Amino acid sequence: MNELSVNHLLGIKYLNQNDIELIFKTADHFKEVINRPIKKVPSLRDITIANLFFENSTRTRLSFELAEKRLSADVINFSASSSSVTKGETLIDTVNNILSMKVDMVVMRHPNPGAGIFLSRNVEASIINAGDGTHEHPTQALLDSYSIREKLGEVKGKKVVIVGDILHSRVALSNIFALRLQGAEVKVCGPKTLIPKHIESLGVKVETNLRKALEWCDVANMLRVQNERMEISYFPSTREYTQQFGLNKQILDSLEKKIVVMHPGPINRGVEITSDVADSKQAIILDQVQNGVAIRMAVIYLLASKIKP
Repeated sequence: MNELSVNHLLGIKYLNQNDIELIFKTADHFKEVINRPIKKVPSLRDITIANLFFENSTRTRLSFELAEKRLSADVINFSASSSSVTKGETLIDTVNNILSMKVDMVVMRHPNPGAGIFLSRNVEASIINAGDGTHEHPTQALLDSYSIREKLGEVKGKKVVIVGDILHSRVALSNIFALRLQGAEVKVCGPKTLIPKHIESLGVKVETNLRKALEWCDVANMLRVQNERMEISYFPSTREYTQQFGLNKQILDSLEKKIVVMHPGPINRGVEITSDVADSKQAIILDQVQNGVAIRMAVIYLLASKIKP
């Protein structure tokens, strides 16, 4: 099977294991491309892609834009803060106006969960979800799994702990779906107030002691606390959070085995992770960023191949 089972990438929960393997195999090819002196391929010369970002983003937006340009697609960038959305224009009207310019694919980040699903049912274009509220961030989960596979050989059977603000994190949810689909064991760790009530129904275990979680895992994915999504205080202070759930070099070096440290960014250095951990040999944070371009190239390429001429 050489094509995806879906026409949009709305969330990991809509993919199957064959889809993930195909994306990874395609990303292997594109990773080789982006390490060449000439980093471009003409694969998508006839495709136009619109990047619609209704929320702030640095890494994801730049990563998608670079992936699109490496594939020779035409790219339109849209920022909600400087658009007619501020005048009250609806999401569908905004997108339809953009699509009338003959756009084939939309990459969208939106503060509302389900925005990509809503859009996919109402417009004629292939939709890639670049993060919808606290719901999913599928390309981040794919690049995280791809980075684990690259570092440890495979994802199946590996023990991964996701540490931090699980409640507000779309990265955590997408990672849980992706890791479980590939046969990894998953635990979440953080303050009880930041762990969703029914998280265990997704097949993950909860550990509230960071030390125990780190001793158990092969990989620790450290998430930041998403203060911008919080209307109330979920823990007494940042200092107390760091004392209980922050990863520093002293803890890392005292573990009996060398674990892999990941972070989706942006990093709050000194809060969830110290600089000496983020910059250590055990951290694969910059590998994740590089792999993000290859994974997004793969997703865009595979979805574009399903667009009818």
